[in-house]
Amino acid sequence: MKQLSQHRIGSGLLLLRLLVGWVFLSEGIQKFLFPAALGAGRFEKIGIPVPHFMAPLVGCIEIVCGALLILGLYTLFAVWPLLAVILVAIATTKGPLLLKQGFWAAMHEGRTDFCMIVGLLAIALLGAGPFSVDRRRHGE
Repeated sequence: MKQLSQHRIGSGLLLLRLLVGWVFLSEGIQKFLFPAALGAGRFEKIGIPVPHFMAPLVGCIEIVCGALLILGLYTLFAVWPLLAVILVAIATTKGPLLLKQGFWAAMHEGRTDFCMIVGLLAIALLGAGPFSVDRRRHGE
């Protein structure tokens, strides 16, 4: 019974890492594929300083750290930059929306962002789990 329980927990952590990692990985790639809409153009529109530097930097962070989460490699290292990225995203996009259109509009637009925060915090608290490169590297 205990082994089944550990297997289920590990499977759940794997699914959580896949979900959160994929969202960040795909968003990072899209910053390069669609720079006017999602990269430097978007960063400039929302007032991020030095958008032609910051958008590719954020895109690279999302790609690298998203991939690390998917693999379960350097998992805790990958969580913190992604938390910083998502908190800045909320402050620069949902904060103004909250002031302009109110609470429910901001909650609707921010649902994915808030889910990513909760997912990242859960991964930070629970670790990568047994189905991860981290676990294999440490022989646990």
